[in-house]
Amino acid sequence: MQLAAAPQSPVRILAIEDDPVLSRHIEQHLGERGFAVTLRHEAGDVAEQVREGGFDLVLLDILLPDGNGLERLAQLRQAQRVPVILMSALGAEQDRIVGFSQGADDYLPKPFSMAEMDVRIDALLRRVAYERQARAGHEVQEAQAALSQALDLAFDPIRGDVCHAQRWAGLTSTEYRILETLLQAPGEVLSKTFLYQQALHRAYSIHDRGLDMHISHIRRKLQLIDYRTARVDTVRGAGYVLRCVQP
Repeated sequence: MQLAAAPQSPVRILAIEDDPVLSRHIEQHLGERGFAVTLRHEAGDVAEQVREGGFDLVLLDILLPDGNGLERLAQLRQAQRVPVILMSALGAEQDRIVGFSQGADDYLPKPFSMAEMDVRIDALLRRVAYERQARAGHEVQEAQAALSQALDLAFDPIRGDVCHAQRWAGLTSTEYRILETLLQAPGEVLSKTFLYQQALHRAYSIHDRGLDMHISHIRRKLQLIDYRTARVDTVRGAGYVLRCVQP
């Protein structure tokens, strides 16, 4: 059974700005956009604040009453990879170069409009989301490759087939999708409803025996290539599961 997705929590932004008027505008504007904004007028221990608050992005002024924002950024980068947008009236090229060299992700020269800030924040959050998705996808691929190796069964997504001891099973595209879906959750019982949606790309009907037929073909084709390291088991009333076979 596929669980419903949990409600997405709002993006948490730490804004460190000592100008009371600008800081109020930032807090109000980003709050109206649905962000969870925490406002600070001094940097303090930025790394500790980020660690405790679980922030997704930091807006950091360079000129602060308790120190230089660039120095605090350098300290933050030693412990955190959270995206940082610098804000400063110091618009000289050298100041921007120093900011980026210390690990800033973007730079907002003052004065700036709320619209410009929105564009910078949205672009940075999109980039971070893309990078995280790419890393997660790579990690999933590595995990599946390691599991495939442990199962002694090579999965070829281009060919749409599996190989054992240099022998191909001759799976159909649907049979390959079913086995690959089971591989993504080894030892976990996947419901027929879930497998129909993910692998057969249609809704499940109690009178539809298509999945059962495909599972039967998968088992027969794996037996024909003398594959015995794992098997697809039926869990009555629940679904199917890919289980390793104890030697």
